[in-house]
Amino acid sequence: MTGINQELNGVLLVDKPTDHTSHDVVARLRGKLKTRKIGHAGTLDPMATGLLVMLIGKATRISQYLISLDKEYTGTIELGKTTDTQDAEGRVMETRPVPPLTEAALKQAMAGFLGDQYQLPPMYSAIKIDGVPLYPKARQGDEVEREPRFIRVSTFELTGYALPRCDFRLRCSKGTYVRTIAHDLGEKLGCGGHLAALRRTASGQFKLADALTLDALLAMPLGEIAPRLIPIHQAAPSVAL
Repeated sequence: MTGINQELNGVLLVDKPTDHTSHDVVARLRGKLKTRKIGHAGTLDPMATGLLVMLIGKATRISQYLISLDKEYTGTIELGKTTDTQDAEGRVMETRPVPPLTEAALKQAMAGFLGDQYQLPPMYSAIKIDGVPLYPKARQGDEVEREPRFIRVSTFELTGYALPRCDFRLRCSKGTYVRTIAHDLGEKLGCGGHLAALRRTASGQFKLADALTLDALLAMPLGEIAPRLIPIHQAAPSVAL
């Protein structure tokens, strides 16, 4: 059994359930595969679901390449309420009336987020300043000066709405905080807003449709998991190990 585990190398696509951190998924797969050498190519917040690109064995060496891939999401924004975390897990900070927005007005506001831009990371994030993550300071009510980060939004489209909620599809560069986009859209519309739901559907060439749920993977025999691994040379053909 140990010999088989040591030979597991490649990319494994997992559909992350809600209320799990990305680290939780890593820990559970470590237990299943009996190996410490597991990572992932891009964190999802606990409330978010969807595609986690897991790196098994020698595939951890291509982490930097895969993290840099563009990401695609679907989700829901709730207008009229702002939260301290900019998503549904946070404490409601302010409630404002939502104007009778038309589909055209929503689409026009969303179009303003397309292209290259700088985004101010939220206080509730794992970004480190002077070696300390921001979120512990945020929980203490402290506000720390942050440097805006360069991002690119290539798609931000309305897929449905029933106010105060609107559904969207978003494609963006690495490091983009979707909950900040939700918050900023609410501010742009004058009523505030937060991210109510989020699901990652793609990361570069990797698609959620090809992923297995965490529960399904944990229930599978190791011999059935091995064929699910995407070989390193296919996952990152331009990277020499």
